[in-house]
Amino acid sequence: MSYEPAAAALEFRFVRASGPGGQNVNKVSTAVELRFRPALDPALSDEVRARVLRLAGSRATLDGEVIIQAQRFRSQGLNRDDAVARLVALVVRALHRPVVRIPTAPGASARRRRVAEKRARSDVKRDRGRVRSDGD
Repeated sequence: MSYEPAAAALEFRFVRASGPGGQNVNKVSTAVELRFRPALDPALSDEVRARVLRLAGSRATLDGEVIIQAQRFRSQGLNRDDAVARLVALVVRALHRPVVRIPTAPGASARRRRVAEKRARSDVKRDRGRVRSDGD
C-alpha cells in the first residue's frame, strides 16, 4: 500500500544537528524537523487520522501535529527524505484497521481435556510420596 502526503499538510524546518561532525555541524543546518498535520491531508479519513495520532505517541502534539526529527545523515536532502519516509511508514501502519478480537469461551471438550490433565498431574504428584517398605 503506498501513500503520498499532501504538500499542504507538511512543514519542514531545518536546524543544526547535535552530536559529532566537527565544523560541518556548527555551520550547516542539516537536521530536519518535519511537522505533519493529518487534518489537512484530504486523502486520510477521520479514522485513519486518529490512528496516526495514536501511533505517533509522544511525537504527536496537543494541536494534532506529528513532529518527526531526522538527523541521521550529514546531508539536508537525505535527512529530509528520511523524515518523509518515516512519516509514510507511520501513515501506512495507520491505514491498516486493527482486527478486533471477539472473546470466546473454551469448548466443552477443551474443558474436559484440561480437567483430565489436572487430574493426571495430581496423581503423579500424589505418587511421589515417601517410599514405604513392607516392614514399617
